[in-house]
Amino acid sequence: MEFSEVVGELLLVAPGDFVRARTERQRAVRKDDRALATRIGGLRKPAPAAWVVDLLVHDAALDEAIDLGPALRDAQASADPGEIATLRKQRARLVRGLTDRGAALAAEAGHDVTRAVLDQVAATIEAAMMDPHAAAAVRSGLLVRPLESVGFDGVDLDGALADPDAVPDAWSGSDAEPIPIDHAPSRQRSRRGGDHGDDGRGATGSTRASRQTARRRAAEPATGPDDDVPVPDRGALRRAEADARRASREADAALDAAEEALDAADTRRRDLEERREGLAAELERLDRDLADLADEVERLRGTRDDAEAASDRARAELDAARDRRRT
Repeated sequence: MEFSEVVGELLLVAPGDFVRARTERQRAVRKDDRALATRIGGLRKPAPAAWVVDLLVHDAALDEAIDLGPALRDAQASADPGEIATLRKQRARLVRGLTDRGAALAAEAGHDVTRAVLDQVAATIEAAMMDPHAAAAVRSGLLVRPLESVGFDGVDLDGALADPDAVPDAWSGSDAEPIPIDHAPSRQRSRRGGDHGDDGRGATGSTRASRQTARRRAAEPATGPDDDVPVPDRGALRRAEADARRASREADAALDAAEEALDAADTRRRDLEERREGLAAELERLDRDLADLADEVERLRGTRDDAEAASDRARAELDAARDRRRT
C-alpha cells in the first residue's frame, strides 16, 4: 500500500482517535515495510478544520465550490461588478452549506466542532476557490492544517499537506496572484475615477502597490518621528515567518509524540486496571472458597468428634461384654 493511501485513510479518523489509529497502522506494516512504518509514525495529527475539509472531500461535497473558482478569478480580472456580486452570493451560499455539511459529518464521526473551527473550514474553502494551487491541495484530501487567502499573496501551502509529493499541482502551475473578491469593487472605482499617477501602472498596479505597502507597514514596529529604526525588508519578514512555521511544525511534532506517549501510557494503565480487576475477582473467589472450606472443616470436625464418641462407647461396651463373659 502506498503512503498516500494510508494517509488518506488515517486523516478521516476522528481527532481523538487519530494517535491510536496511527500507532496501530504503523505496527501493522512494520514487519513488511519498515520505511513505510517510519513515514506513518511521522504523520502529523490534522487540525480539526483540516479534518473536516478532508471529510468533505471524501464526501465529494467540494466539487461545485472549487469549480466555481475560475469564474471568480475571471470576474475579478475583468472587474465586472454585476458578475462579481452574483458570484459572491453564490460563493456565500455554497460555503454556508458546506460548513453545515462539515459540522454534520464531524458529528456523525463522533466529534462535534466549534464555530471557530467551522470559520477555518470556510476560510479554507474560499482559499481553494481563489488559488488553483490551494484547490489542488484541498482536492487531494491530504490536508493537515487549514488554509487562508490573504491579500494579493498566494495561499501559503507550506506544511499544509501530509504528503506533498502526492499533489504536484499544489506546487506548480499558474503564477498569477489571486485577488480576493472583497477587493474588486475598490479596483473598479479606481478605474473609473481614481488618481492613476504617472508611473504607467494604472489603477490596478497603484492599488496593488498601496496594499502591499500597507501590509508591510502593518508588520513593522511603530516608531516615533525622531526614531532612526531600520525598516525590515520583505525577505527578512518572510524568513522570520518561515522560521515561525518551522517552529510550529516542530511543536506539532512534539505534541504528537506526547500524545502518542500518553496514549501508550493510558493503554498500559487500562491493561493494569483490567488485570487488577481480574485479580480482585480471583481474590474474592478465593475468599469464598476459603470460607466454604472453613465451614466444611467445622462440619468434618463435628463428624470426627461424633465418630470418636461412638468409638469410645463401642470400646466400653466391648470391655463390659468381655468382663461378663469371664465371670
